[in-house]
Amino acid sequence: MSGLRRVSIKKESLYFKINEKNIAELANSDIVELSEWFKNLNEHLSEKQLKIAEEVIKEIKSRLQFLLDVGLNYLSLNRSSKSLSGGEAQRIRLATQIGSQLVGVLYILDEPSIGLHQRDNEKLINSLVALRDIGNSVIVVEHDKDMIERADYVIDIGPKAGKHGGNIISIGTPEELKTHDTLTADYLNGKQEIEIPKKRREGNGKFLELKGCTGNNLKNVSVKFPLGKMIGVTGVSGSGKSTLINETLYPILNAHYFNGVKKPMPYKSIKGLEHIDKVIDINQSPIGRTPRSNPVTYTGTFSEIRALFAKIPEAMIRGYKAGRFSFNVKGGRCETCQGGGLRVIEMNFLPDVYVECETCQGKRFNRETLEIRYKGKSISDVLNMTIDEAVDFFEHIPKIYRKVKTIQDVGLGYITLGQQSTTLSGGEAQRIKLATELSKRDTGNTFYILDEPTTGLHFEDIRVLMIVLNKLADKGNTVLIIEHNLDVIKTVDHVIDIGYEGGKGGGKVIVEGTPEVVAKHKKSHTARFLKLELENGK
Repeated sequence: MSGLRRVSIKKESLYFKINEKNIAELANSDIVELSEWFKNLNEHLSEKQLKIAEEVIKEIKSRLQFLLDVGLNYLSLNRSSKSLSGGEAQRIRLATQIGSQLVGVLYILDEPSIGLHQRDNEKLINSLVALRDIGNSVIVVEHDKDMIERADYVIDIGPKAGKHGGNIISIGTPEELKTHDTLTADYLNGKQEIEIPKKRREGNGKFLELKGCTGNNLKNVSVKFPLGKMIGVTGVSGSGKSTLINETLYPILNAHYFNGVKKPMPYKSIKGLEHIDKVIDINQSPIGRTPRSNPVTYTGTFSEIRALFAKIPEAMIRGYKAGRFSFNVKGGRCETCQGGGLRVIEMNFLPDVYVECETCQGKRFNRETLEIRYKGKSISDVLNMTIDEAVDFFEHIPKIYRKVKTIQDVGLGYITLGQQSTTLSGGEAQRIKLATELSKRDTGNTFYILDEPTTGLHFEDIRVLMIVLNKLADKGNTVLIIEHNLDVIKTVDHVIDIGYEGGKGGGKVIVEGTPEVVAKHKKSHTARFLKLELENGK
């Protein structure tokens, strides 16, 4: 997967051609084109050449087929590894394993369906079944309904998340699982579902119009985004969704409102910027990279909590200011661990190990600071509270209450106020960012962009997430979601479907309109699955 476009091949090497193509031209082709080229190659070789190349061609064909089987038909061989998404990189490793034909191996996959369109999901599941059939065991950590239903044996962990989880609540075949009384079972057998809205939003009648986008595989795309609605951007993997939104639209808006420096992909013009006042990209990147960062420092709640502790009479007598209750500055923190609560033990040639600080027992603060109590709780006790407990505890402090309540509203009541950011999943980090946005005073003219927000989320988490996103859209904001998940697509107001295929076969807007309009399209892959979903939901 090295970037041949970037690493120039010697000119002399390019003079060697097989069937009119040199190595650079082959590396530039996507997997589908390459597979076709190798299928027809035998007709263009002499008998002697065939004898020499027979085994090599056979090997290349089978490896290309593995890549096609895991839904990576739109990639070219010279695509740099850095530019691959997590799901794509995982599926390339899967294709390598299928190719190795090993037997008696235990494979563990963590959400391999990330970023996969429903059409490609079927191919992926068949690849995993093939791995099992040749004599391997495959364990998949997954939320995808199709994957769960095709498994031989399902282990359901719960009943809820965080400290309310951690138990095995159901085991058995998918059919047995459906008879149990669990959240997963309720969604699988249709007792619970994410409902289709009875009425779609009309929007505010204004549009953001982007014309002439030609980045990557986009073929002179022009598209109108209706404002004041929830918009879903769909299409098979590699069709050009991210190029259009993340690489073209977002950098344009970011440069206009916040002087962002990222250069957008080529486009001709954009109209309607005056109808919105800011753009916010809510992705699944971590909210902090060190154990010191946590939900309350990210949302700004910790400053309010420290100010509250500084106002306690005992703290005022001792002359403690808000800084005394920070674990990042000298004074109130434990100096052995410098307020981290953990000591880092550096292991040569192995990852660092974190152990609890022996001086403060992980409490982060020194004894004097911990003597200051609000309603009987020290600052360390407050950081160890769950969000649910904090909502009751700070009920009469409006500034703190509003912020912790929004974290509870996005379904994160189980995490603790001081939980290290490094222990939060991508979905949790994204919902903390959403909560931060929800707690701000709202203008009603914001353009939110979310790229596959349902990654790593259970059906129930998706339901909660959609309630939050609907709140944002109900206030008049525009919420744009790039998504494959049909539970999300069926609930949006306006769908923009890009395709038809991935790579060179994509890059066009096929159909746009309400989910009902898009579902009637004859050729769109999204339409086919969306139609079934809408019919089942009635």
